[in-house]
Amino acid sequence: MFIKDIFTTKKQPVLSFEIFPPKKNSPLETIYTTIEGLKHLNPDFISVTYGAGGSNKDRTVEITSLIKHKYDIESLAHLTCISSTKDEIKNILTTLKNNKIKNILALRGDLPQDPNFKFPTPLHYNYAKDLIKQIKQENHFSISAACYPEGHIACNNLAQDIEYLKEKVEAGVDFLITQLFFDNEHLYDFMDKIRKAGITVPVTAGIMPLLSKNQIKHCLTLSKTTLPPKFTRILEKYGDKPEVLQEAGIAYATNQIIDLLAWGVDGIHIYSMNRPQTVQRIVENISTFRDLIKK
Repeated sequence: MFIKDIFTTKKQPVLSFEIFPPKKNSPLETIYTTIEGLKHLNPDFISVTYGAGGSNKDRTVEITSLIKHKYDIESLAHLTCISSTKDEIKNILTTLKNNKIKNILALRGDLPQDPNFKFPTPLHYNYAKDLIKQIKQENHFSISAACYPEGHIACNNLAQDIEYLKEKVEAGVDFLITQLFFDNEHLYDFMDKIRKAGITVPVTAGIMPLLSKNQIKHCLTLSKTTLPPKFTRILEKYGDKPEVLQEAGIAYATNQIIDLLAWGVDGIHIYSMNRPQTVQRIVENISTFRDLIKK
């Protein structure tokens, strides 16, 4: 089914997870453990990442199909475009359609890490909205896109980023998934701004449990995401105690999600990092709260 319909028919916030394909030199079967660990948590959908420069595109399609047809969970295929030609994207869309995949997360994508990578000249895609327009023409997929509560790293300011976001939505986006953030007030302010700008599609909040110092540094390097003082204090006190920091990260993500549910967020999208045990603990922590607010 189209994921956009889940948002309109479900009475409680949508719950979803993100996973990524195994590395090329790892057997595909290693992803089974991750999916098995997530399926009993009853997610509304699972998304599968694409990799920089489309490095795992074949595995993304295969795993997305596996989730949908073997595990009977709705799936969302990431699709990036910055390094692709229109013919390449058309072929991927055909493959997704043939595999009965109905949902795509359309992204500009990261630049390939290979310095010898040959880009199309000129580029066939400059922005995610170019990809969204092409997917929309297929009239077969429900399309989602990324949004950035603190602004995209390439934008001068949040107001400019929201203007670009509006262009993406008008091109055919059905729902949005946020970049990770750690201060919910950023999301609430962002939601107020985009609604005033006329963006009315559902927005699901992307949550990443911070479990290690290296992970935190990596996240802050790649985005405009900031750490609130209360998490900075945790990092300063327990940064050299991995087990304690991991527990603190799970507790922080739990509290963050409970606050989001109380606020009335459309959905929660947990970046699992292929760690189903972590996701399981968070979902168990919030399950009592979710059951109570359904009454």
